[in-house]
Amino acid sequence: MIESVREEPVVAIDGLTVRYGRKTAVDNVSLRIPPGSVYALLGRNGAGKSTLVRCILGQRRPNAGRVSLLGHDAWRGRRQAMLGTGVVAEDPDASPASTPAELARFCARLYPRWDHAQVEERLGRIGIPQGLPFGSLSKGQKKLVALALALGHTPRLLVLDDPTLGLDVPGRRTFFEELVGELADRGTTVLLTTHDLASAEGVADCVGILVDGRLVVDETMESLKARHTALPALEEIFLAVTGQRSEVA
Repeated sequence: MIESVREEPVVAIDGLTVRYGRKTAVDNVSLRIPPGSVYALLGRNGAGKSTLVRCILGQRRPNAGRVSLLGHDAWRGRRQAMLGTGVVAEDPDASPASTPAELARFCARLYPRWDHAQVEERLGRIGIPQGLPFGSLSKGQKKLVALALALGHTPRLLVLDDPTLGLDVPGRRTFFEELVGELADRGTTVLLTTHDLASAEGVADCVGILVDGRLVVDETMESLKARHTALPALEEIFLAVTGQRSEVA
């Protein structure tokens, strides 16, 4: 999936630093996310993952450095960049009284390339009742609705910020199966932050690991595993690199 490395990166980060008072949340991070790749950004709570994602999405202005999103400055050109970006947040935020069908109609007004038929088909396939209020859906159903809406305008980049946090094992499996099925024919670039290293290992082809705001690993899954041939799983590699166990919700 990483054949087009010479193309312009979907996300380009150079010397990014973010501080909250005296605390440095992101410390001089630089990375590239090539088109068509699935990039898993890993790290324990407080490592800086969410702050980095907010900078990528133009929601937080860095203290230093620059972020390019789909060729636009993420802070100054956020409006244009977000037209090609879909997001599934850790805690999907929607009006509790709105139904999935109503949410889809609302999103359609925001994106010129909205595909009604595609969203309806996806919601039907995963068995989401379109007439029920969003607030009455289970946590897993809310995440799947958020995924369907995030893909509704055929984004070039899909950002998943700990999308399976709080889901049980079957819920995680369903989410990632749906994700893999969607990505099979699209070539969509994905940025995934997660605590679920087992699922990330099954879908990611690039890996970044943050420790205390510093990017200590940034390479392909293939090369990472080649350097740690004695370790059977990504969880064990994470432990070897960071000296910490990951946190699985």
